[in-house]
Amino acid sequence: PFQITTPIYYVNDKPHVGHAYTSIACDVLARFHRLSGRSVFFQSGTDEHGQKVEDSAKARQIDPQQFVDEVSESFRNLLDILNISHDVFVRTTDTHHKAAVQFLWKTLVDKGFIYLGNYEGWYSV
Repeated sequence: PFQITTPIYYVNDKPHVGHAYTSIACDVLARFHRLSGRSVFFQSGTDEHGQKVEDSAKARQIDPQQFVDEVSESFRNLLDILNISHDVFVRTTDTHHKAAVQFLWKTLVDKGFIYLGNYEGWYSV
């Protein structure tokens, strides 16, 4: 099948016009390929980890999981409002997502692709 995904939206705040734009752009491609007779798998979702998420939750004085639950729902609602034709909405806090990531990580470690070492470089939160 033709596979397409929106960016996994970062949930440190509510959706904005950029999120709508990328969702609509992906939806146009998905609908075009469906109309062309192709099988399509269209995914969207939210990235619910990171320092900015924790900081945003603290600023609202709520638990980080409660914060991402609320904000992630606003992204899901955006897709509904825009009539986006996605097949699945994945949250990085979903149990099945966590299990898949842990499996991938373990596989990469077992094959020697992930290892402890020193790294030096610029990084900005």
